[in-house]
Amino acid sequence: MAVTLREAATVMLIRDAVDERGRPAVEVCMLRRNLASEFVAGVYVFPGGSVDPADRGDAAGELSQGLSDATASALLGLDSGGLAFWVAALRECFEEAGVLLARPRDSADGTAILDTTDPADRARFEAHRLEINEGRAGLLDVCRAEGLVLAVDAVHYVSHWITPELAPRRYDTRFFVTAAPPGQVAQHDDGETIATIWVRPDDALSRFEAGEIELLPPTVENLGKLAVHHSTEEVMDWARGVTDVPMILPIVLIEDGRLLVLRPGDDGYEQAVEDRIASSDPVSPELAAAWEAWRPKAGRA
Repeated sequence: MAVTLREAATVMLIRDAVDERGRPAVEVCMLRRNLASEFVAGVYVFPGGSVDPADRGDAAGELSQGLSDATASALLGLDSGGLAFWVAALRECFEEAGVLLARPRDSADGTAILDTTDPADRARFEAHRLEINEGRAGLLDVCRAEGLVLAVDAVHYVSHWITPELAPRRYDTRFFVTAAPPGQVAQHDDGETIATIWVRPDDALSRFEAGEIELLPPTVENLGKLAVHHSTEEVMDWARGVTDVPMILPIVLIEDGRLLVLRPGDDGYEQAVEDRIASSDPVSPELAAAWEAWRPKAGRA
């Protein structure tokens, strides 16, 4: 039975830091999934989740600043509905990490991201977050009540991954990156997520290789992209310049009783996909599309 492919969005929050030698570096916010979760329990992830119906439509567009649905859709290669991925990324960031990337509607220069360093403000937005997570309010309700607009223009699209066909849950996920607002504190929700860490991308990868933490393949890939940068400004300059985002759909094989996950560029990926397409089993539309996008890069006709 085919598994429904869910649209999803996730955001990498970054901030300036220094490495062990005192040199400029960046850190990224990561959350640990609840150990009781039915899906990827205990894994460290970026804030993110499924695109909800409330993330779509005119109401979300009216409360989003600096990016139209037409432009967002063009960036994602969609006919329409692209802005919903940005809105979902910001909503999930607030729900899971407590960081709301929004501006006062009357902000003169369009750059002043919400600041909750005042204890009263922080308490009020923590209450808003609880209401959203308990289903008593939506993100757009909070924006209206607080006179805010979502800072979608401060969030940049950099990566696109689709979960392999054999997974019990499958997501069509767009990855975004943004600078963490200095006037807010990231904190897990103690529900879906149970820990918050700020970690240098290269350190996270080292800990993963050492078996100290669990990461998913898209997380590993995106951490590698961040690891080459040494400041938030560098990361954002890179992200603003990303224009060609390939769709990456790994293929899963079972060889000698072992699960093998191959990504585009890995040895054996081309042959595995060709064998899969040539088999009698139905091929998902997204795998066919991913292969067609990859073939020219692989030197195929």
